[in-house]
Amino acid sequence: MTRAAAFFDLDKTVIAKSSTLAFGRPFFQGGLINRRAVLKTAYAQLVFSRAGADAQQMERLRAQLTSMVTGWDAETVHDIVRETLHEIVDPLVYAEAADLIEEHRAAGREIVIVSSSGAEMVEPIGEMLGVDRVVATRMVTVDGRYTGEIDFYAYGANKAAAMLAVAAEGGYDLADCYAYSDSITDLPMLSAVGHPTAVNPDRGLRKAALENGWPVLQFTRPVNMRARFSAPPTPVVTGAAMGVGAAVVGLAWYARHRALRSGLAASAVDVPGPLTGRRRRRGA
Repeated sequence: MTRAAAFFDLDKTVIAKSSTLAFGRPFFQGGLINRRAVLKTAYAQLVFSRAGADAQQMERLRAQLTSMVTGWDAETVHDIVRETLHEIVDPLVYAEAADLIEEHRAAGREIVIVSSSGAEMVEPIGEMLGVDRVVATRMVTVDGRYTGEIDFYAYGANKAAAMLAVAAEGGYDLADCYAYSDSITDLPMLSAVGHPTAVNPDRGLRKAALENGWPVLQFTRPVNMRARFSAPPTPVVTGAAMGVGAAVVGLAWYARHRALRSGLAASAVDVPGPLTGRRRRRGA
């Protein structure tokens, strides 16, 4: 029986680019966006790859993307992503992330992708990776077309709330779980587990990792997904499909959890953490 999970952010943690921006050219070839939009996504991808994205940049990107996809046919998007997935994403996965996923899987932990990118991109990538569950942003559709509204935004504290719901369903304690991310915007996600690790961290997360004694890893080597992973026999579970009630409960838990961590910080005692050999705080 699975006793814990390893939660992975996707962009710049498992793959080297933004999964959403990576499909700019296929969307253009499929008639969804114009050439100017392709150039804008290419530039955004370059900025993201070099510097990551803080909260303000993430909000601007979210607004641009939701505006851009309004009116798109959802089935067309799904078809384009699945038809071009291997060509676009295969060269982007980090070998170090692949090794780490295999290590956690061998230890009996569930593998969960938690990404603010759209489920249309993240779920097929999750299937290619052979992960157990996926939590991703979900857009509202009416009559098969995107309205521009977001049903669930897998970002910030929402990630921690979704992780709590996944843990409750999986029957494990987040204190026994692992989490990996590159961005300071994922501080709630990392703080929610007993074993957080910063991967290719931006400046803000690197500072937070040093202050909290979290390990810092650098992933640089790409590997072909199909060479490393086999697709699971059944589709991955989509953790972001939880109800509004579960999200509210999760957010309330996260607020209490953060308050408890703050209250215990002064008296916490460092003990070695498994797998990475890092030192974590007892009672956190």
